[in-house]
Amino acid sequence: MFERFTKGARAVVTGAVTHAERAEADSVTEEHLLLSLLDQKGSRASFAVAALGLTDRRDSMESALAEARRRGGLTGADAEALAGIGIDITEILARVEGVHGEGALAAARGNRRRRSRRRPFTGGAKSILEKSLRIALGRRDRFIGEEHLLLALTAGPGVVADVLAEHGATYAMVERALYGDDGESREAS
Repeated sequence: MFERFTKGARAVVTGAVTHAERAEADSVTEEHLLLSLLDQKGSRASFAVAALGLTDRRDSMESALAEARRRGGLTGADAEALAGIGIDITEILARVEGVHGEGALAAARGNRRRRSRRRPFTGGAKSILEKSLRIALGRRDRFIGEEHLLLALTAGPGVVADVLAEHGATYAMVERALYGDDGESREAS
């Protein structure tokens, strides 16, 4: 599938690997794809990111992503759903961190030893890459570009999509920033 990626989309994917390496993460996640995408300049996606004000709010997004990691990867919707049945994630987090130290849930999620130097992509990151292909095909685009990766990051449930939505980047808003109001809105599969 990588042969269908534009040069810019390939840069996003390789940049995600670099972000994972810098963070000493065991694998490449959706978060690394987003951070790499935010690094890119001069593309349709970088224009949309700037138009939506995400460039100016990168620190806020990184803080929100860090907080989600601290919660063990639970989304805001997950925490709300659990609160609805009487489970207080804040209290659980405080107890776990009181016993095991700050960031214990984040550490527990990613502490596998790797034998190879290559960082694998998580299932969620692979899903984003596959979804970007479906979005490109749905738009009748021949190649997968950065804009398709950005749309894919907003198209499904998960921490990254939640953080983007909290910062004004829903699928519909990103699509509008990328393509305008051409009347050809196509939802992601």
